[in-house]
Amino acid sequence: MAEALGVASSVIAVVDLSAKVFSLCLQYSGEVKNAKDDIERLRKEVTAFQDTTEKLKALLEGPRGRELETSQQLISAIEDGHSTLGKLEHQLRPSTGRKAMSRFGMRALKWPFESKNVEGTIQNLERCRGSIYLALSIDQTVILQNVDHKIALDTLPVAEGASFDSHAEEHNPTCLANTREELLRDIDRWIDDPNSETIFWLNGMAGTGKSTISRTVARSRSKQSDLGASFFFKRGETDRGSLAKFVPTVARRLAWSMPEVAPFIKSALDADSAIVGKAVREQFEKLVREPLSKATGVSLSRPSIVIVVDALDECEKDADIKLLLELFSGLSFPGSLRVRVFVTSRPELPVRLGFSSIGNTHRDLILHKIPPSIIEHDISVFLRHEFANIRNCFNAEAVEELKLPVHWPGEANLEKLTRAAVPLFIFAATLCRFVNDSCLGNPDELLQSVLHHTGSGHASKLDMTYSPVLKQQVINRSGRERCDIIESFRLVVGTIIMLASPLSIRALALLLDIPVNKVTTRLRVLHSVLEVPESLDSPVRLLHLSFRDYLVDSENRETVEFWVNEKLAHRNLAKHCLRVMHGALRENICSLSFPGMRRSAVGVGLLEERIPSELQYACMYWVHHQTKADFEPSDSNDIHDFLKTHFLHWLEALSLLSRVKECLDTLRSMTRWLENQESSSLSFFVADAVRFLQTNFSVIAEAPLQIYSCLIFAPSNSIVRKTFDYVIPKWISTLPKVQEGWDACLLTLEGHSGSVWSVVFSHDSTKLASASSDKTVRIWNAETGECERVLEGHGDWARSVVFSHDSTKLASVSYDKAIRIWNAETGDCERLLEGHGDEVSSVVFSHDSTKLASASHDLTVRIWNAETGDCERVLEGHSDGINSVTFSHDSTKVASASYDKTIRIWNAETGDCERLLEGHGDWVSSVVFSHDSKRVASASRDKAVRIWNAETGECERVLEGHSDWVSSVVFSHDSTKLASASHDRAVRIWNAETGECERVLEGHNDWVLSVVFSHDSTKLASASHDKTIRIWNAEAGECEDVISLDAYATVLSSTPDERDIVTNRGVFTLIGGSRSWSKPPVSLQFSETPMLACKDGTWVTTAGKDLLWLPPECRNGEVATAESTIVIGCPSGRVVLPSTTPLSA
Repeated sequence: MAEALGVASSVIAVVDLSAKVFSLCLQYSGEVKNAKDDIERLRKEVTAFQDTTEKLKALLEGPRGRELETSQQLISAIEDGHSTLGKLEHQLRPSTGRKAMSRFGMRALKWPFESKNVEGTIQNLERCRGSIYLALSIDQTVILQNVDHKIALDTLPVAEGASFDSHAEEHNPTCLANTREELLRDIDRWIDDPNSETIFWLNGMAGTGKSTISRTVARSRSKQSDLGASFFFKRGETDRGSLAKFVPTVARRLAWSMPEVAPFIKSALDADSAIVGKAVREQFEKLVREPLSKATGVSLSRPSIVIVVDALDECEKDADIKLLLELFSGLSFPGSLRVRVFVTSRPELPVRLGFSSIGNTHRDLILHKIPPSIIEHDISVFLRHEFANIRNCFNAEAVEELKLPVHWPGEANLEKLTRAAVPLFIFAATLCRFVNDSCLGNPDELLQSVLHHTGSGHASKLDMTYSPVLKQQVINRSGRERCDIIESFRLVVGTIIMLASPLSIRALALLLDIPVNKVTTRLRVLHSVLEVPESLDSPVRLLHLSFRDYLVDSENRETVEFWVNEKLAHRNLAKHCLRVMHGALRENICSLSFPGMRRSAVGVGLLEERIPSELQYACMYWVHHQTKADFEPSDSNDIHDFLKTHFLHWLEALSLLSRVKECLDTLRSMTRWLENQESSSLSFFVADAVRFLQTNFSVIAEAPLQIYSCLIFAPSNSIVRKTFDYVIPKWISTLPKVQEGWDACLLTLEGHSGSVWSVVFSHDSTKLASASSDKTVRIWNAETGECERVLEGHGDWARSVVFSHDSTKLASVSYDKAIRIWNAETGDCERLLEGHGDEVSSVVFSHDSTKLASASHDLTVRIWNAETGDCERVLEGHSDGINSVTFSHDSTKVASASYDKTIRIWNAETGDCERLLEGHGDWVSSVVFSHDSKRVASASRDKAVRIWNAETGECERVLEGHSDWVSSVVFSHDSTKLASASHDRAVRIWNAETGECERVLEGHNDWVLSVVFSHDSTKLASASHDKTIRIWNAEAGECEDVISLDAYATVLSSTPDERDIVTNRGVFTLIGGSRSWSKPPVSLQFSETPMLACKDGTWVTTAGKDLLWLPPECRNGEVATAESTIVIGCPSGRVVLPSTTPLSA
């Protein structure tokens, strides 16, 4: 009954029935004397049941009623209650005979139940009532859970205007009826075919109607309830021009449109609240792919889910386009769910390369190669429809004699316009908007100007599209007026088409320092090519990217009088940005109440008030515009003047806007831009600014005002410090003594709670990985030093870590005998490799990243498939533990070194031992292939280095000269030299061909533990037990730099870009700067600030508030406080004595 009628209707029926039974009970209680107790008990239960169902009715009629209607428990309880009440009503209803007796004055009613029957009925109604309450309780829990999901999902940032049904896309067209019919049917067949490809790529040149088709597909599938998400890229809009908010936007829409997925997306957010700040690959994996995969295991309301991605070519970074297509290709799942991704773009090279890299997981269709007759038909239908609307709207308000004829614009004109438009729908759409713009004149007059232009014969398609719109601005204007209009156009519209992110009319006027009415006047006649909002505070947008292409095309320079010089426009924008920042930036721009106040505590309203849109834009994009312009000598002075005055203020503003990472990227892009310019003073300032920001990145991103406090720990010769020493907080009465220049340590990576045993760069130099005795592996951002992932799972110390050569995987080994393979992007443990019977001493990827080799004290080497984790070979033969294993550079061979004094060379495919290299008189500590894979070098405790022929196994050279055991050996990258490090405190450079010792590098005061060549083979770095790293000139053998450490480095490697070396004690630059790691003692005084304390060794606090952030080298030492002075004894030997003056708000 309930399912047939619907829950709400059924409840109404039950309420009505309850009222009838209650009325009958009242009738019986007045006439029947011998069953008063039963009647009263039944009446009370019916009353209670009626009260419950009336409350239920009110709930169902409330705002969340629809969420209760699907409850099966509720349906069952209502049906039981209705059945019980129906029987009651039937039995209590007076019969015909009783009614007749009543007419003769005889007692007509007789109670029809025995007491036990009444008890059973009451129990039934009580049970039904209880079931209803239980069902409501469950449903309310579900509703609360949904609210909880909604709250969590609302934290996902959304790219404003990116969805097909957004306000930004609201007025953009979809395909008219009777147009694109076969194409749309083809797309529907692809979506509904369970065996079709995951991706459909609709590509076509600019203006062929791709976005209109995308909106049509999105709207159609939305009506069919299988649209999962849509994202319309738009270049020049921050959120829509990149992948910054792509994944969270898609995930949030998926959760909304596919409730089965929502719990899994919420779980991902619960597991990692910072997921939206992670790499796009990890975001996509955790927020899209995994939730969809898990949803295949539940009952799905629909078999397909469609994701529409429009204008992929407008995604700004080529690498992001390739990445996104790769991620989409992975959305194929076993089971009932089929994901379909509809992608449109121009056929640009990055998109074509992206599709070629994913193979056969897509189908494509070239829009501009659809038969011209079909396109001509569709454009003709569109034009007839639009011109009919234009005619009707104009005639509705025009006086009779000015009305357009019923057949306007005429068949011949429609055919002419149709032929001119094919294959560009943008021509037809722009033409119609232009003719319909009442600000420009009569529709027929405007149409005639278009027809005149299309008949010129020499114009390009884009010229025919946009020239009538532009020329309309200067019709009948004098020479001076014409020049003024064009100049105003270039200023206003030239700026709009160059913006990195859209601005409102008001913000645009403020940025350009012109009256608002000058902007509105210029835009008033351009509604056919620009989206001009009614509000002064809403963004102005391009209707189509081809308008920008047309205005900046260098081939149009002589023929289009409105042509915009792209580089000049960027230069002017950069100057306007500098002017805005000069006038508005200042210290503590948001009036924060305390030096340690967090950025997150600043309200959005205050932020928008103190850093309005035009200032935000200037701060974020001035370098973008500057680097897009040609360099002029005056630029250097302007930029340098700005930075000398406002660098810290600019940095503070970007910190408040959560854009510190972008600031670092911006400074680095400026460094690259200045490389070939004669601007040494500016270059030095920017380089110093990078070091200042990089060193203090974490605290600047968290607490904006600490920017000024960080100056006290900067070197005395730091350009930033010397420039801004006057803004060092006055409450610090005595400044610490610091080193003169920046030390060689670029980054100190903090987070491990135990010793770090291994550290390595990814081969693309973007990441670092470290292994520690705290049983974890950490992945770090090599630019900022931020810890991106903590990889947990080892049951004992993690002793070694290595990246695959394609930088996508990471392998780590532990004393727990296991090897783990991790995804370098997501941090997920993809494989657990078990099989060794003793601790694993060494692990290495093959150079093609397909295999992994591990060496163990169980006397074996194992070769593993890096994808599946399967052990492909167990290499047995050594008679003692193995301490080193390496692949040849062509990935065909493996070499292992053992305590049994031998080296073995194995075939990496078959596992056969091809060569046994014997000759060392003690255990072999290190083995390495030359880069051409022709030789093997080994180092031994017998004080010798041996060079072997990798093919024959013959010992070609015995390199003798060290007076103690050799700990490390390495080939130069050109394979001509060999370097060895020894416990005799020396490094030796050998000629790999002759075996002659070319250089003995002396200077270390203790064992040399590790040695590495730079990638160009010109430098050598060595790490010693004497707590120093020495940088040597490999040709001359001279020591160029000494880096002093606070402990000895146990590992050493160089970055592929040759700029840095990495150790377990830090990352160090190979070029420039002072090389001292140990800081001189510092004395820092604050006076009369009460209750100083040191919280967690990281912050100096007063009255419970954070006052001063301490850099890493000033932590974890002994702390003593006395009134307003705090003494910190640092592990490095520094003593910090901060004491403060009174703080004012």
